[in-house]
Amino acid sequence: MIVSNFSALIISIIFLLTPLSVFSSVDKLIVPKGFEIQEYASGLGSPRFMSLSPDQVLFVTIIGEGTVVALPDINNDGKSDRSIKFIEGLKRPNGIVFYDGYIYVGETNQIVRFKYNGFDNEPGKKEVIVPDLPTKGHFTRTLSFGPDDKMYVSIGSSCNVCAEKDKRRATVMRFNPDGTAAQIYARGLRNSVGLTWHPTTQELWATDNGRDWLGDNLPPDEVNIIKEGKDYGWPYCYGDKIPDPEFNNPEKCTSTISPVVELQAHSAPLGLTFYDGNMFPPEYKGDLFVALHGSWNRSIPTGYKVVRVKIQNGIPQGIEDFAYGWMTATKRFGRPVDVLVGTQGELFVSDDLGGIIYKITEHE
Repeated sequence: MIVSNFSALIISIIFLLTPLSVFSSVDKLIVPKGFEIQEYASGLGSPRFMSLSPDQVLFVTIIGEGTVVALPDINNDGKSDRSIKFIEGLKRPNGIVFYDGYIYVGETNQIVRFKYNGFDNEPGKKEVIVPDLPTKGHFTRTLSFGPDDKMYVSIGSSCNVCAEKDKRRATVMRFNPDGTAAQIYARGLRNSVGLTWHPTTQELWATDNGRDWLGDNLPPDEVNIIKEGKDYGWPYCYGDKIPDPEFNNPEKCTSTISPVVELQAHSAPLGLTFYDGNMFPPEYKGDLFVALHGSWNRSIPTGYKVVRVKIQNGIPQGIEDFAYGWMTATKRFGRPVDVLVGTQGELFVSDDLGGIIYKITEHE
């Protein structure tokens, strides 16, 4: 059922303001037979994107507190021993990555880095390497280093659907590791929050969140293979070269790149990763996991889960739920943000509503 814009907004606000369920237990979450999900760390506030340090410690950005937290498991019991505030005083930190002796963080207005000396030592002095990024609108900044040793940064749109004046908006940009040589790598990407690299082809894959207010089932959310110089459609087109009714200009769609995976509209896909570990069964090797943060602009909420995209010879073959149960018909107690393969082949999932990082393992 498609409802009016006002009705959908009211329904969504009521849904998102529903108190956290008293049943917010990991026992309510469902994973496939042969797997187990448990809490790795809790009480984190709003954990977003994760990264493993050179000394194999899990780090996560806490967007609401403006911090980066280290979560070591010193006694190897499968759970974090403590939460260490490693960096403080950041402005809406989202992306995080370790590269060449530094920890890089994407603040909403800039990219910064700190010399990394181990999780139990103070980081180096803060260096602003990419200043004055556009703020407001889609404000999260995700970053990733490619096989070319360049830094890729996602900069979402300022609006739902509009022709941007700032050409950096709705793009993935590329920089040298020190922040120099800025260039627009690809455009037409409304909000590509998640970035990851295919382990074999070395291609950049990214999620993209479609526009709102076209009803419950349009436009599809996307996973794209990002190529240099290409246009992925927004704001003029969505999905497989479909003209957006706001502009109704089919000519704009003739040269746009179609998504490699289409997802249920308003699922809000964020982090994604290819499974390259050795813990899961062999059939999972090379498959893609995507965290669906969950809808607000839909009469019947969707998302709030982690899905598995089966990949064969580099081509998606189908999508299935992998971890779900953060949402019931009337309540929600979690919103998956990022997925990360750990050193033992486990899959970490961050949840910025429950304040938890979960760990999924093969059950013995």
